[in-house]
Amino acid sequence: MIHVVKSGESVDSIALQYGISPYDLAFDNQIEPPYPLVVGQALWVQMNTEEMRQDRRPKDFFGYVYPYVEENTLLSSLPYLQRLYNFSYGYTEEGELVPLADENLLLAAARFGVSPVLVLTPFSKEGTFSNQLVNTLVENREVQEVLTDRLLAVMGEKGYTGIDVDFEFILPEDKEAYVDFVAYLRSRMAPEGYRVTVALPPKISDDQPGLLYEGIDYARLGEVADAVFLMTYEWGYTYGPPMAVAPIPSVRRVLDYAVTRIPVSKIYMGLPNYGYDWPLPYVSGETKAVTIGYLGAIELAREHDAQVQYDEIAQAPFIRYQAVDGTEHEVWFEDVRSMNAKFDLILEYDFLGGGYWNLMRFFRANWLLQANRFI
Repeated sequence: MIHVVKSGESVDSIALQYGISPYDLAFDNQIEPPYPLVVGQALWVQMNTEEMRQDRRPKDFFGYVYPYVEENTLLSSLPYLQRLYNFSYGYTEEGELVPLADENLLLAAARFGVSPVLVLTPFSKEGTFSNQLVNTLVENREVQEVLTDRLLAVMGEKGYTGIDVDFEFILPEDKEAYVDFVAYLRSRMAPEGYRVTVALPPKISDDQPGLLYEGIDYARLGEVADAVFLMTYEWGYTYGPPMAVAPIPSVRRVLDYAVTRIPVSKIYMGLPNYGYDWPLPYVSGETKAVTIGYLGAIELAREHDAQVQYDEIAQAPFIRYQAVDGTEHEVWFEDVRSMNAKFDLILEYDFLGGGYWNLMRFFRANWLLQANRFI
């Protein structure tokens, strides 16, 4: 059950309404003493009925994570995942692997029986995606061979079960060569039992303009990879205008296109575990939003006596508040209502499952919701 807090309600009164323990309600929704609530806040109410348990569907879920994740956040999230995508390994122009200090991630994954996946990214020394580094790799088979040899050695040594290729801003002229590289990588990985997935930007047509899209061939990458991950988020982003990170109509346009190019049995849908706080007025090229999680957004609403509103079209919550310095702010984030709408899409399209970007913020109510909807 999802309960939206109304004026005058408390943890005790809501728990009494559903016949559950107020302590369980507070714990499930990460509400700390003295248990304050925000009008418009969406709460997960765990009912545990047999009917709900029987209605669950088997799906596969994973999440991207950095090595510096807070330990308790990681350990509390892993019971709800089948795979852990460790972000990320890089490589040099010669094909040498740039390692990741992933020991803590691998130990935690093993503890919960979660399959670790190595994420490969073409990061420059500045820590940004480099399309020149992509070009060097996809246009040179010798570099590919060196890199793949290094990957196989590390994956065998550390117990990885697969690799996720997360290349972004690929040059249009490298479009075909990128597909060929993924095909080559899979030809080397498959005999060793490793799975190859590819992260894809949210395209809506074959010829969609923009550097993020022009080098990506949905159909062919869907053919040569074992599975794909649709990055269905970042419509609202750091330097963009205030809006939902993953508005449902925009997400649906991507999904409608994707299923015409890639079998649904190969698709994972992206799930954002974050939001943004924008200072107003928004000025293009100047305004910069701050990343925020569910708990951070609720705390802001509480501090500034702001109500949580919900956009029924975008299927996303937002708040507006005035900071101490007088600056107006607009915050878009995710709650159990918006996540439930995304879970609906996974079921509607019958995808493999979903992948979270990312696991750095713990959102217990989401995990409980997912556990009640999926096996």
